[in-house]
Amino acid sequence: MNNLKIFKNMTVTTKIIIANVVLFLIAEILSSVIPGFYDYVSMRPEFIIQGKYLWTILTSMFMHGGFAHLFFNMFSLWFVGRFVERIIGSKRFLVFYLISGIIAGIFFSILSGFFGFGILANVFGNPAIPGLGASGALFGLIGLVAMLTPKNRVYLIVGPLIAIVLQAIIESLIDIGIISTVLNLLISVYIFVSIFAIFSFNSKMRRLAVPVEMPFWLLPIIAIVPLVLIGLFVNLPIGNMAHLGGLIAGLVYGFYLRQKYKKKVKLLNRYFSK
Repeated sequence: MNNLKIFKNMTVTTKIIIANVVLFLIAEILSSVIPGFYDYVSMRPEFIIQGKYLWTILTSMFMHGGFAHLFFNMFSLWFVGRFVERIIGSKRFLVFYLISGIIAGIFFSILSGFFGFGILANVFGNPAIPGLGASGALFGLIGLVAMLTPKNRVYLIVGPLIAIVLQAIIESLIDIGIISTVLNLLISVYIFVSIFAIFSFNSKMRRLAVPVEMPFWLLPIIAIVPLVLIGLFVNLPIGNMAHLGGLIAGLVYGFYLRQKYKKKVKLLNRYFSK
């Protein structure tokens, strides 16, 4: 009974994080005994535009390509999600989270399925390569906050993004298995260290994460535009089009809330301008 009460009192954000972790572990176990398991839960654009495996638009939101991917997304969701949930309420937050993730998946599937060929595959995504992760829904939340509280200050941890880009560039130039393995290990270690470093009381330690303070309205631009431009030359393991689709959903819904609750939004922004 006590466990049920604890779960009931959890925020929706916490419940979503728990669901992602549990489903990730289950998927890892099932994929080790069922060949091709991820084909049935990750979203492949070439199938979606043919009307096949449509349920993967939803299931892919709760799948991740490794522990580092899961940790980075859930770490971001913990901060942004709790903030959004307090602003719009738990029920509305859950519905919006799911809808923005679905819109992100559809947006990614359409652009990748119809335009992801040749050099454009680096930008729109290869339609034969499955997409998975919570980042599309996460960018929906970011877009919503950027619209509702644009001047609210936030830190973007740039270090891990730079590391991922460097890894992709090096791997595209050096096709040696052992080097790729070592790089993946070093990148994963650095990402974890940089995330924990941001909480350190030591200013030098915090610099390892390369934190950059900025207004929330600038965050989605910084998080998407440079990666799209780099993607013109290097095939990055990042679903920019899913991020863009989620972001658009967040901006649209944020604009709607700004118009409907003008006084509340003014009070909210007045609080963060102090």
